[in-house]
Amino acid sequence: MRCRNCGTEIADKALICYRCGTATTEAKFKPVAPPRSGSAASLVASVLALALLVVFALYLGRAAIGGTPRTLSWVAVAVAVAVVVLRAYARRRR
Repeated sequence: MRCRNCGTEIADKALICYRCGTATTEAKFKPVAPPRSGSAASLVASVLALALLVVFALYLGRAAIGGTPRTLSWVAVAVAVAVVVLRAYARRRR
């Protein structure tokens, strides 16, 4: 058998040409397409989380030295849970 690329004589049962490396048969399976990059919902969730963290950090920097109010702690926890839920929802939609 001859290589279809370079014309070198190769064995009948060869899978590739020893000289140029070209396959002797067509591939049975095609490679899987790479997944799409991040969606708009994921980007929005990330930007929202970053903005909320910056606002929260600025507030804590200006808060009284005596400590942060208890409600502020609960708000921070609620924001963190919301961000996690948004990120999970964005991943599930892919």
